[in-house]
Amino acid sequence: MVYQQKPWLKLYDPKVGENVTVDYHSLFNLLEQAAITYSDKPALTFYGKSWSFLSVKEVAEGFAASLHSNGFQKGDRLAIMLPNSPHYIFSLFGGFKLGGINVQVNPMYVEREIEHVLTDSATEYMVVLDTLYQKVKHVQPKTALKKIVVVSLGGERLQLEEGDCYFEDFLTEGVVVPEIPIDRDEDVAMLQYTSGTTGLSKGVMLTHSNLLSNVVQVCDFVYRPMDDQIPEDFKIISVLPMFHVFGLSCNAIAGIREGANQLVLPRFDPKELMEIVKREKPFQMSAVPTMYFALNSQPDLEEYGFGNINYMSSGGAPLPVEQAKAFEQRTGGKLLDGYGQSELSPSPIFTPPFLKSRAGSVGVPIPGTEVRLVEVKEDGTMVDVPVGEAGELIVKGPQVMKGYWNRPEDTEKTIKDGWLLTGDIARMDEDGYFYILDRKKDMIIASGYNVYPREIEDVLYQNNAIEEVIVIGVPDEYRGETVKAFIKVKQGYTLTVEEIISYAKENLAPYKVPKQVEILDDLPKSSVGKLLRRVLRDQEIQKIGV
Repeated sequence: MVYQQKPWLKLYDPKVGENVTVDYHSLFNLLEQAAITYSDKPALTFYGKSWSFLSVKEVAEGFAASLHSNGFQKGDRLAIMLPNSPHYIFSLFGGFKLGGINVQVNPMYVEREIEHVLTDSATEYMVVLDTLYQKVKHVQPKTALKKIVVVSLGGERLQLEEGDCYFEDFLTEGVVVPEIPIDRDEDVAMLQYTSGTTGLSKGVMLTHSNLLSNVVQVCDFVYRPMDDQIPEDFKIISVLPMFHVFGLSCNAIAGIREGANQLVLPRFDPKELMEIVKREKPFQMSAVPTMYFALNSQPDLEEYGFGNINYMSSGGAPLPVEQAKAFEQRTGGKLLDGYGQSELSPSPIFTPPFLKSRAGSVGVPIPGTEVRLVEVKEDGTMVDVPVGEAGELIVKGPQVMKGYWNRPEDTEKTIKDGWLLTGDIARMDEDGYFYILDRKKDMIIASGYNVYPREIEDVLYQNNAIEEVIVIGVPDEYRGETVKAFIKVKQGYTLTVEEIISYAKENLAPYKVPKQVEILDDLPKSSVGKLLRRVLRDQEIQKIGV
């Protein structure tokens, strides 16, 4: 079949091979090698203070020594609940050094969510920001937590309870850093909890090999063809949350591998980011679509030099074509889209700088990755769909997760013969470019027709008055489901429900036109800026009592 022929390979730059080789024994070994290669070069810069590659390694080792002195053993879980900061990297690699399993905890979680992650993972050790300390203390009695290390990024220090300590004090407790053997293919390095779109949030088990492979795959695809363009003073913007695997893998770990100075931002603020781009002239920046939406809304965006950034990528959520066009027209830059999932460490497909982008496409499969589009039959067999037709995207490669933590049945449903079933519907053109149509579960069946919400959203985004849009299917006695659109109007514009429906009628087949439209001040988003369709769908179902 055509997917086995990998038509995308003919699009690869000559410096990029079909497969990749991982030379690192573990994730900590990646940092060790970077410390040897880049030594005193700045690795992290955080509000005027920098740490060299060598000093990052030394602090991480000090943290590992202190963990060891506090009884931490290989396989123990270390939860990290921090915004982007040097301490995130120190803690992360300290855990890797001891063969621990780092548990990513979103700093925006409420107590119920914190409790679920900590109890599900049976975590005993945790690093947390001081402003979140009380939340953790409230749930601690219901968990296995026995050691809490607190990070302060400034301001007055809290009085901690007995047994808890600040990061700097914790570093003095270490005596020796043991050498722990790591089986990179089997040993789990990280639990990345899913967003819970299909029920309770599940822990995605990513091994050292999963994360190392994907970092090498991504870096070789992006940076090897650009080797002669990379400056000595190589800077990247690290604004994507490290608690999300996109920011962690494609920015934080990739930056260490490539010898970049990461300009670390704890949160996204459009004005602050614009000023940093203007002042620091970074080589690379990655962001989620809603960050680009926010930049697009800045009246003086053109004046800050985004067009001089060599590589700007988008991921984590669908990138509307019109928003990308607007950003490129205003900045003169090139915005490259990609696709990923936590279960894929996270990247199987994206658009590297050497590749000519195509509107609506997320790019092509990266080295070492097999991709197919299939129809899954009732008996579980998977049949490839023809080129140009929609099918479920399945992926095989070294970045495919080990499985879900303590959920073997969910793992068996998701990984079949080494293929990860993504649950996403896509199509491929004749050249091997992929286009994500929608989540399998989000597809609307209206009057027997398959309707993809993303297609309708992309059309509505072409209306200059619309800033954000979410389309869902709501139960309908006559049609089975009917299409409903939720709209956020741009500041300074006015738009009525009738005008939106009229616009949709001009640009969509009748069965795709939203029959219901609701204008809201804000649309629900995840902590990484992903628009949350499921929240609005759940609210609608509650309203009608289905």
